[in-house]
Amino acid sequence: MNKTALRNKYKTLRSQLSEEEIEDKSLAIANRLLQLDVWENTYFHLFLTIKEQNEVETEFVLQILAGKDKEIVVSKCNFETLEMTNFLLTDNTKFQKNKYNIHEPVDGIIVPVEKVEVVFVPLLAYDKIGNRVGYGKGFYDKFLAKCKPETIKIGLSFFEPEDFIDDVSESDIQLDYCVTPTTIVRFQETFW
Repeated sequence: MNKTALRNKYKTLRSQLSEEEIEDKSLAIANRLLQLDVWENTYFHLFLTIKEQNEVETEFVLQILAGKDKEIVVSKCNFETLEMTNFLLTDNTKFQKNKYNIHEPVDGIIVPVEKVEVVFVPLLAYDKIGNRVGYGKGFYDKFLAKCKPETIKIGLSFFEPEDFIDDVSESDIQLDYCVTPTTIVRFQETFW
C-alpha cells in the first residue's frame, strides 16, 4: 500500500477507538517500553499527543521519564521551514496549541539535536522493516536525519506492522523499534 492509502486506513482505524481503548492501549505501550534496553540514556525526545487525532497518549511515557529523572525534550514546529526546534521540558515550560492542535512549548532552553539520544516517534503506520508513515510534512524525517547515527528511534503504535510501504523515499528515516500494546518490534527481530 502507498502512504496516502495507509494514512487513510490508519486514521480510520484510530477514529474507531474509544477513549478507554486509547488509554488502555497507551498504558500497555508505556509498560512495554520498560522492557527496552534504553534507560541508561539521558536525553529523550517525546512527542506530545494530539488528542483530536486519537494518537498514542504519551502522558504515561512522560511519567516514566520523569520518574527515572531523564531529561525530556519537546519540540516546536516551524511550518514554513518544516523544521523543529527542541526545548528542554522544565517546570517552567509554558505550552500553547498551534493551528493543528499540537501542544508546543512557547520558548525555553534549546537542546541541540546532537544531545538527543532516544526519540519516541509518532506515526500512523509502519512496515516490517521499520519504515514509517507520518502525517506527510516530513518534520520527523528532517529531525531524525540531523540526529547522531546511534540515536535510538522508537515508534509508538496501537497496531501491528504492514508488510511493506510501496513509496518509501531515500529521505525517509527507518525506526529501530516500534512498540505496540502487545509487541516490541525490533527491526531485525521481533519479541512477542
